[in-house]
Amino acid sequence: MERTPALDPETARSLLDLARKARVNAYAPYSEFPVGAALLAKDGRVFTGVNVENVSYGLGSCAERVAIFRAVAEGVREFDAIAVVGPEDNVSCSPCGACRQVMHEFAPEMILVTPDGDGWKADRIIDLLPGAFVPARLAGYGRTV
Repeated sequence: MERTPALDPETARSLLDLARKARVNAYAPYSEFPVGAALLAKDGRVFTGVNVENVSYGLGSCAERVAIFRAVAEGVREFDAIAVVGPEDNVSCSPCGACRQVMHEFAPEMILVTPDGDGWKADRIIDLLPGAFVPARLAGYGRTV
């Protein structure tokens, strides 16, 4: 049963603003599609990220993963929400499949906040990645997680 995610409007707006501020540091000379992200940890800290491209396209990284990896590097692994903004302030910028998988790894119930016209919309990561590859899947191959 799908639930509507709850996030207080002030927090959602604040995360979107932080993602927009971070976006100015994006390195996107090839796509010219700068993206910013702001990740809210359960302890209240916010970690930002931007997309970083490379001339060898596959070596770049998305803003969402940069934010998560920054948090993990600081010892944080529990998250409540992430805001993602692309080049247009009021247009939704949906995470790619790789980012959805990484977000699901740490917090399937995490709320994704994206711009929506003059407002914002929220979705749970688990609802955006049905059939995610999960650690329990590895157990059948002699591995424990």
